[in-house]
Amino acid sequence: MSKILKAGALVVALLMNSAYARAEENFGRWLINFQRTKEVKPVTDKRYLKECGECHFAYQPGLLPERSWEKLLNAGALKNHFGDNAEFDNDTLQAIHDYAVENAADKSFYKRSRKIALATAVGEAPLRITEVRYIMRKHKDIPEKMVKGNKDVKSLSNCNKCHTQADKGIFDNDTVSIPNYPDWDD
Repeated sequence: MSKILKAGALVVALLMNSAYARAEENFGRWLINFQRTKEVKPVTDKRYLKECGECHFAYQPGLLPERSWEKLLNAGALKNHFGDNAEFDNDTLQAIHDYAVENAADKSFYKRSRKIALATAVGEAPLRITEVRYIMRKHKDIPEKMVKGNKDVKSLSNCNKCHTQADKGIFDNDTVSIPNYPDWDD
């Protein structure tokens, strides 16, 4: 009986101390709810969707850690947002900032967002979705001709060109269809 108790205590201790457990915002909530949510939380904020989606795909906040959103969504950075002026009035900026930070990868319970958070080194703050280690790893085997050389895709930053359910936060392989390459399968 003593061996069973020791083994049980060891399993609990290992689980509680694992990097996966420490990365959870609220491990207790995760432990009680074994039904993990897959993928990435879809964008639910209408203002974020409208303002960000006006110029590009409205990336789910769960694709970047909080540090990245803090750097991206400040008045100074938005004056030159990847070559464009994306300034907002103060109220809009605050609302978009708060939504992105509250739903960032490192605060999410969605499985793919957690993987993104865990793959991001401490202190690292990628400013582009395409600089996220997890996303780079997932796309490393795709030939350049299918992305940059593809007139209908042009860049990995155009998630919704190949991920047919990207707007719903679904990025699994079953929903990938690369334009002009219907038979490609990794």
